[in-house]
Amino acid sequence: MNEEQLDKARSGRGFIAALDQSGGSTPKALTLYGIDESAYAGDDDKMFALMHEMRARIMTSPAFGGDRVLGAILFENTMERDIDGVGTAEYLWSRKQVVPFLKVDKGLADEADGVQVMKPIPDLDDVLARATKHGVFGTKMRSVIKLANRDGIEAIAQQQFDVGHQILAADLVPIIEPEVDIHSPEKAEAEQLLRSAIQNRIVQLPADQQVMLKLTLPEQDNLYTELIEHPRVLRVAALSGGYSREEANDRLRRNRGMIASFSRALTEGLSADQDDDDFCDTLDTSIQSIFEASSA
Repeated sequence: MNEEQLDKARSGRGFIAALDQSGGSTPKALTLYGIDESAYAGDDDKMFALMHEMRARIMTSPAFGGDRVLGAILFENTMERDIDGVGTAEYLWSRKQVVPFLKVDKGLADEADGVQVMKPIPDLDDVLARATKHGVFGTKMRSVIKLANRDGIEAIAQQQFDVGHQILAADLVPIIEPEVDIHSPEKAEAEQLLRSAIQNRIVQLPADQQVMLKLTLPEQDNLYTELIEHPRVLRVAALSGGYSREEANDRLRRNRGMIASFSRALTEGLSADQDDDDFCDTLDTSIQSIFEASSA
C-alpha cells in the first residue's frame, strides 16, 4: 500500500470525486453533459469513449487538483484507458496528487426485503490485481436500501463487509457504500438500522485494518459521528444521492467530519458545448463549493 496515499486518504483536506458512472448510468450522465444518445446510437465502445473524454476533460482541467480533490473513484473502463499517455489512475496520483479508487461492483440485484444487494463479482480477484498494478489505492462497491427492513439491511451490511474482507486481503482499502435511497418513505429509520449494522461489523475488524464508508447524507444530523471517530474507519464520505449540489452541500455542512463523494452534484452545470474557459470556471465553482462544505 502506498503510504503517501494512505496519509492523504486519512487526513488530507478535500473531497472524493465520484467519476465512476458505469454502463447503466453512463447514458444519463452523457445526456446531462449535453451529449444525446444519438451521438453513439447504441454503440457501447463509442459511448464509453465519449464518457472518457468527459472524465479526462475534468481531470486535466486546471481546476481539478489535489489541493481540493482528495481522491477520485474510477470505472474499470476508465482505469484501463490513458490520459496524456499515462494510465488514468497513475495520472491522478503522479500529475494531480489525487488518490485513485476503483468501482468494483457489477450492479444491483433485483429488490428483495426492501433492498438491492450487489450482483455477484466472480472476477474480483483479477480486478483487484489489475487495480494494484495500476496504482489504485482502494475500491468502492454500492448497494441500495429502499425501506427500513432489518433483514434486508443486515443482508446488505453482511455482503458489503464480506467483499470488503476480500479487498483488504488484496492490500487495498474498501469503500463500503450501502446507499439509502433519498426518496425512501422510511429513510430516517433505515439509517438508524444501517448505523447499527455497520457498527456491529466494524468492531469485528482486526486492529490493523481500516475501511472507508460512503453513506447517504442522513436525516438526523451527525448520525454517523461514532463511525467517523472509530479507529477502524479511515474516512466517512457522503454521497449526494440525487440531491442538488446546493442541498447536498447544505446537508454536508451540518454533518461534522464527513467529506463529500459527489457525482452528479460535482458535474452539475458542465456541458460539452462549453469552451475550455467556461468549462474550467464552472468546474472551479463546483469544486470550491464542495471543498468548503467538506471542510466545514
